[in-house]
Amino acid sequence: MTPTLVRQHRPGTGETFRPDRGARARDWSEIQERMLVPLYEAVHKRLEVGPRTRLLGLGCGSGLALLMAASRGAAVTGVDDSPERLALARERLLPEARGTRARGEARLVEGTPEDTADAESPAYNLVTAFEPIGCLAGDSEGLGELLASASPLAERGTPVVLAGWGPPERCATTSVLRVATKLADPLRGAASWRPALRDDLEEVAHRTGLKPDGSGRVACPFGYADTESAVRGLLSTGLFDAAISATDQAQVDKELTEALHPHQRRDGTVWMSNVFRYLIARVP
Repeated sequence: MTPTLVRQHRPGTGETFRPDRGARARDWSEIQERMLVPLYEAVHKRLEVGPRTRLLGLGCGSGLALLMAASRGAAVTGVDDSPERLALARERLLPEARGTRARGEARLVEGTPEDTADAESPAYNLVTAFEPIGCLAGDSEGLGELLASASPLAERGTPVVLAGWGPPERCATTSVLRVATKLADPLRGAASWRPALRDDLEEVAHRTGLKPDGSGRVACPFGYADTESAVRGLLSTGLFDAAISATDQAQVDKELTEALHPHQRRDGTVWMSNVFRYLIARVP
């Protein structure tokens, strides 16, 4: 069944935007998540993810990165606070949910990294946090809390991978994301969009006691079948929620569509070149 956008009336005093979380999770899984596949592949290749890998995925979402690691033989554990996204991850990863056999072991947990602790299981030797930071005010604080709770579960020297948006001038989607800032101006500072900064990832690593040990950049173009798919995919990131709260769903849809127009090709597809950055840090 094709997910549909839920139209919200303009919130009044005391009201906040509440997205249809099921539809939002499905849009993320079916449209937006695949845009980060080059990032996942680059990290897995560089760190030689394979049968000896015991991976903890923070904010694992609907599980595509975990599935790719499991296909290389890794034993993967994913943790997320979204039951809707985790339900989709279970469909992808758990044999009983999809009627097939996984190449590696998989475990999915709703909650925090501490909830994945198991005295009978060995410590993790790879931790990933693939959800890109650097575009929402305050998003690094939330990631820092996850890393602080995950580090004790990993072996000493374990690589921890953080991801973020690249330089705004290298990301065509920046011009579209500025819609979020313009419309959410009355709520500036309340989860509104901001341009990514060069040292966002390093600051999080230092704050949580991790030791930076290499980085990389990966081209992750955003490609969509049409403008409607592009709007749904971008809304599924949550980057426009503050804008919807400040205005309404229809206004954000309209301005997003207009901002996407320069990126639409003659055949109706939408294409935006982007660069994402990852940092490898080590557990001391």
